[in-house]
Amino acid sequence: MRQILSLSKQLGPIIQSARKSAGLSQTELAQRLGISQSRISAMELDPGSINVEQLLALLAALNHEVLVQPKTSIGEERGSNTSEW
Repeated sequence: MRQILSLSKQLGPIIQSARKSAGLSQTELAQRLGISQSRISAMELDPGSINVEQLLALLAALNHEVLVQPKTSIGEERGSNTSEW
């Protein structure tokens, strides 16, 4: 599912949802990344603390990716698989 990310605070729930969809606990994801469970928790609670390298590694571990594209204009249709927060 595609999700629009406009604010850093939206990233935490996206990470948590992706982790749960993958059937992973925070501990299991942390082991995959070689970091602590408490760091995963911090990333979910305070996504502003994540740098770009950490974000890309985290998303790769969750089989997700980043897509950067121009914003659509008001009234312009977004793809049917797109959801907004």
